[in-house]
Amino acid sequence: MAILSRIANDVQLMFRRPPRQQYAALCYRVKKKTGDLEVLLLTSRDTGRWVIPKGWPMPGKLSHEVAAREAYEEAGVRGTVETEALGSFGYDKVLKDGIQVPCRVQVYALEVSELAKNFKEKGERSVEWVSCDEAVKRVREPELRDLILAFAQRMTQTGAIAQTK
Repeated sequence: MAILSRIANDVQLMFRRPPRQQYAALCYRVKKKTGDLEVLLLTSRDTGRWVIPKGWPMPGKLSHEVAAREAYEEAGVRGTVETEALGSFGYDKVLKDGIQVPCRVQVYALEVSELAKNFKEKGERSVEWVSCDEAVKRVREPELRDLILAFAQRMTQTGAIAQTK
């Protein structure tokens, strides 16, 4: 019986795929008057949960370029994207056929300098600027929460945002 159990386990491992790779932008701005840091959240088109702009790899584009492109297509924002990833998070994506696939999302910080009036997915999602604390309350993925908190701490430590008033 042990041999059958081991064979079944080996077969499962053979068919298990590694997580699929995606790239995302943690879009942010620092308000000029108050020095407050805000991040951009948007709703997913399928479940309506709060997420950050993300997408699949694109031929001929570097990962941070994909993140910036997704930010424009999904939220209508442009700006300066960092070339080093902040980190990554995992989640299970439900495909159109109902199958769940594990995804690993590499996240890049993008300082927003431009908001477009019209963009590809306008009207398909809600888009909101929120504090990092509010963003952490809204997103479901624990690793993404940790990334947002670490980013807020980094911004405070580097003096990019105002110290507590």
